[in-house]
Amino acid sequence: MKSLYIVTPVKDSIHSTIETVKAILGSDIKVPYTYTIYNDFSTEENTALLEKYSKEMGFNLVNISDLTDHPSPNYLLVLQRCRKIAIEQDAGFVLVESDVVVAKDTLQGLYDGALERKDCAIAASVTVNDEGEINYPYEYARGHEGECYAVKKHCSFCCSLLTPEFLRKMNFDELDPTKHWYDVQISHEALNLGFKNYLFANLPAIHRPHQSRPWKQLKYKNPLKYYWIKFTKGFDKI
Repeated sequence: MKSLYIVTPVKDSIHSTIETVKAILGSDIKVPYTYTIYNDFSTEENTALLEKYSKEMGFNLVNISDLTDHPSPNYLLVLQRCRKIAIEQDAGFVLVESDVVVAKDTLQGLYDGALERKDCAIAASVTVNDEGEINYPYEYARGHEGECYAVKKHCSFCCSLLTPEFLRKMNFDELDPTKHWYDVQISHEALNLGFKNYLFANLPAIHRPHQSRPWKQLKYKNPLKYYWIKFTKGFDKI
């Protein structure tokens, strides 16, 4: 692993996205890296803003509408495309979602930690709220603050590095195209292939859940309505 290929999938939610971008570009990263935002059919207004910020702030922008007419979410397309790029570059493929704010040492820490562990498939940063308390989706890690340890439960792609060694072994073209999200399936397949997934509870990143998809806030405020929308509209397939 010689570099980092950092990616943020974006669907509107420009305010939180720019917080994510500023944190990544302000990180203390000692290895070569590139940073790309994949714009998954944001509105015309927000797409124009992303194009403006791309020029001003210096990140790469890929408009998924230039690649496919498949409606959002297009997480599978992003994963498949980025896997190939990361393998070509011998890079760690880092996913940082648009409702996450990394600390200055988060990304370099994930790189170093993954490099030290030859059996590592996924190196994941634990997520915390603004008060520093471990939050969704890593509630199971409470009590392990400050630790780094192998986990059997799945690693979220809120802020995770997938190693090129693992990417070479797992073909993302075989992922189920009827799903929307793939962190559970990929985490489990990593274990099946003989790798380990590590949760870095010593490298927390702030997570403000579902800012990019506000309807998912219903999961906490009105769970009955959330599950009704989820199943009747076919949203959020994991």
